[in-house]
Amino acid sequence: MEPFNNIRAMIIDMDGVLWHGSVPQPGLCAFFETLRDLDIRFILATNNASQTQDQYVTKLAGMGVAVSKNQVLTSGMATALHLAELHDPASTRVFVVGEDGALEPLREQGFTLTGLYELPTPKTPDAQGADIVVCGKDSTLTWAKLATATLNIRAGAKFVGTNGDTTLPTEYGTTHGNGAILAALTAATGVSPTIIGKPEPIMYRQAMKLLGSDPAETIAIGDRLETDILGAVRTGIRSLMVLSGISSEEDLRASDYRPTWLMPDIIAATEALRRQATLQPEPHS
Repeated sequence: MEPFNNIRAMIIDMDGVLWHGSVPQPGLCAFFETLRDLDIRFILATNNASQTQDQYVTKLAGMGVAVSKNQVLTSGMATALHLAELHDPASTRVFVVGEDGALEPLREQGFTLTGLYELPTPKTPDAQGADIVVCGKDSTLTWAKLATATLNIRAGAKFVGTNGDTTLPTEYGTTHGNGAILAALTAATGVSPTIIGKPEPIMYRQAMKLLGSDPAETIAIGDRLETDILGAVRTGIRSLMVLSGISSEEDLRASDYRPTWLMPDIIAATEALRRQATLQPEPHS
């Protein structure tokens, strides 16, 4: 295994790494204390687009960890930033299957958000539909949301998924993720979505830009082989997979790509960082 060194910046996944649902992982506070003690910059980058930056800051504060808004990057934010690079927000209409974490970044970029059944129908032939349908994790999912998304996509709207995670680790166990919603819309429309979140490199590149870090000194930490780790491989950065979430050692044996390091959890990561820090040579005066 490669030496655990030359780490000046981290891109850290949250679900399955820092917590399961509302339950923090053991060693959470000590992990962040170590990052600050060692002056390691970090971005918390999650594929979960259901919550906003403020909501994640509040959630971590409730677990005893203080972070700022600019240390949080969600796939909802990444989606809004990416779409704003490709389209003029002032003239682009978007229908969203999702919660505040997907809606708010699009509003902040200046996109017009459309409502339920706001599109041309036999009853409303003059109505204007959406140019883009964005789908993120949505605990308020309804038939009407799925129907509106389906109608817009079938009418020619671009189909974008904030992330493709088919499952989600929670305090109750592993449940369905946004990928399951995308699968339903694909089945109804015959159209596959463009995915913005991990494993596509878009989020990791955005995170490194926010960190001002070089790929050689940046690592990604995640629990999911096919998103967190594959995204790091595609981006050209090193990665640490923890076994506290979705993926297992058995998954690794069946994979043709691997993380740089494999550890049980963030307690082990903290210990490795502390241990490596004691081995660093003192700088010459």
